[in-house]
Amino acid sequence: MTSPSRTVPRLFDRALLHARQDRALKYGSATFLLDRVADDLIERQHAVLRKFSDAADIGTPGDQVRMLLSAHVKHVNAVTLPASDSEPLALAPASLDLAVSALALQFVNDLPGVLAQIRRALKPDGLFLAAVIGGDTLTELRQSFAEAESEIEGGVSPRVSPFADLRDLGALLQRAGFALPVTDVDRIVVRYDHAFALMQDLRSMGATNILVERRRTPSRRATFARMAQVYAERFSDPDGRIRATFDIVWLSGWAPHESQQKPLKPGSAKMSLAEAVKKAGEPK
Repeated sequence: MTSPSRTVPRLFDRALLHARQDRALKYGSATFLLDRVADDLIERQHAVLRKFSDAADIGTPGDQVRMLLSAHVKHVNAVTLPASDSEPLALAPASLDLAVSALALQFVNDLPGVLAQIRRALKPDGLFLAAVIGGDTLTELRQSFAEAESEIEGGVSPRVSPFADLRDLGALLQRAGFALPVTDVDRIVVRYDHAFALMQDLRSMGATNILVERRRTPSRRATFARMAQVYAERFSDPDGRIRATFDIVWLSGWAPHESQQKPLKPGSAKMSLAEAVKKAGEPK
C-alpha cells in the first residue's frame, strides 16, 4: 500500500490503461510480445530446481502465463493490479512461494510500494520473477515523434512512456527487501512495413499513450506524416522495413531466508539471471 508519508508521482492514467486493454482484448489483441515473454518466463522458472505449490500471476494482461504455469504449479491465482494507487494488492502476507508478472509493472505509479507488497506476500525463500518493458523500448518512435512535432508544431509533447533502466530496477528490488536480486535485459527488434503498422500493433496491445501529461488535443495529420517519414529515413533496413526496439527487463529476487548465500558487494555480480535463480532454487 502507498505510504502516507510520501507522495507518489502519478505518471500513468491506470483507469485509461484498463479501458484500452479491455478494448484491445475485445477487438483482438496483438499478443506476439506477451507470448514470447510467457514462454521465456516459464523456461526461467523451470531453471529453478524446486517445486512450487502456491503462486500468483500479478497484473499480466491475458492468461498466457497463468495457463503455462498451471501445468507445473498446484495453485495459481490471477491478481489484478488496481486502477487506484491507494488500493493494496489482494495478497495475504507469507502466502506464496512464487510470484510472477509479465509486461505489467512498467505502468505502475508506485512501483516501490507494489514490489514491497509482493515481497511481504512471499514465504521465506519464495521467488519473485517478472518481466517489464524498460530500457530503450520504442526509442525509434520517440525520436521520430520528437523531431516531427518540433518541426511541424513548434514543440514536443510526451508521446511514449518513460521506462526504467536495468540499474534502477535492480535498486528497487533491493529497496523492497528482496535477497539475491538480479536483473538482465532481452532486446527484441520487430520489423514493420511502416510506422503506422507499429502504431496499430501498439493499439492492439492496449499499449498506446496513457501518460497523465499526454497531449489532449488531436495532432495534425502533417505531424504523423512527418513522423513516419523521419522513422523511415533514420530507422529502416536496406529492404525498406523499419525497426522497433522492445527491451524486456527481467527481474528476480527471493524472500530472505537464513540458508541463502550472502549478497555480493555492489558491482561485483558475475552471474546471469538464469544461473542465479537456478543456484538459489537448488534443494537445501
